[in-house]
Amino acid sequence: MALVVRPSRIHSVGVYTSTPIRKGRRIVEYAGPRITQEEADRRYEGCERTYLYGLNDGKTIIDGEGLGAYLNHSCDPNCEVDEIKGRVWIFALRDIAAGEELVWDYSLYDDDDPAPCHCGATNCRGTMYSEEWMEKLRLHQRAKLIEKRAGARAPAQPKRARKTKHRGGRRRPPARAKA
Repeated sequence: MALVVRPSRIHSVGVYTSTPIRKGRRIVEYAGPRITQEEADRRYEGCERTYLYGLNDGKTIIDGEGLGAYLNHSCDPNCEVDEIKGRVWIFALRDIAAGEELVWDYSLYDDDDPAPCHCGATNCRGTMYSEEWMEKLRLHQRAKLIEKRAGARAPAQPKRARKTKHRGGRRRPPARAKA
């Protein structure tokens, strides 16, 4: 399988296959140095474009380099990413014809900076953020609006001390002493 980087209608450059790729085939590794979130923030502060991929451990970031880093986003992907033993691989979601651009759904999260999508797919959601993340942002914005409206109607009241958060679900009532 031969992969080539060339101009893309989606964004700048993309990765294309010059031979057909069968569904399920491992195509390329998303490779690069492993860095911490703090290091990624330091390196790329103020940068509009990065090639960062967060591993499932929630601590490690791949600072992408090589072919894997040049695959563009699409809301109608022909590839998917899978982390296997700390390595990130890109697999074919379906049969891919020779000449097609390889694309995957970035499903971005943990930010609210604009990330417009230009994939042109009929099902394009207009952003590279995941649907789940966009729903969280909508709920957060709705809560802020409700809080703002409530604050405008009621006089300011002192805040109460906050109780400790409990992990693992509902807090159980204390056991009653037997008489």
